[in-house]
Amino acid sequence: MPLFALNKELIFPPVHLAEPDGLLAMGGDLSTDRLLLAYRNGIFPWYEGEPILWWSTDPRFVLIPSEIKINRSISRLLKKNEFTFTVNKAFAKVIHACKEIRRVGQDGTWITDEVEKAYCKLHTLGHAHSAEVWKDDELVGGVYGIKMGKVFFGESMFSKVSNASRFAFINYVQQLQEEGIELIDCQVYTEYLESLGAKMIDRTSFVKRLGELIP
Repeated sequence: MPLFALNKELIFPPVHLAEPDGLLAMGGDLSTDRLLLAYRNGIFPWYEGEPILWWSTDPRFVLIPSEIKINRSISRLLKKNEFTFTVNKAFAKVIHACKEIRRVGQDGTWITDEVEKAYCKLHTLGHAHSAEVWKDDELVGGVYGIKMGKVFFGESMFSKVSNASRFAFINYVQQLQEEGIELIDCQVYTEYLESLGAKMIDRTSFVKRLGELIP
């Protein structure tokens, strides 16, 4: 089946039409309205170069904030005064740091200049949020994503020193829970997030939960 090509119309094909690997559509743009429509329907952009590629993976990797696993070593980390934790104090710096990280198996980064600009605009409009970790007044770790209703869609995180991203993520999950967030979308599997309690659910269940949690 040919891949669905988006145009200027704000519409996505039904997610069940995605390829087995989750690839759903290509093209379109990164306008605020299109990005919010995508997340609301369980779709996210992920690509290097052109065109823009849109995904809806099945199964979906998620974390229920109340089910996060905090072992003894993590508990000790949280109690240390090694880091300072903040929220929405340096969104632009966090996404730029995530952009500069070169991960194993990747030649480049999906966070292009276009993506960086689009998500900074989402932050200005109150949709995108960041959590930061500081050490001696230096930004050493962080995470950012999109918040809609009672769902947080995690996008990326970075760490310049050991445990900084872990410190940011766990503290932010706890704060999100206090704010009433009931579901965190982690998109695709990682062993690290599985160790913290993230799990796979089928796409149908995921999309249903989005409908229940996002007004």
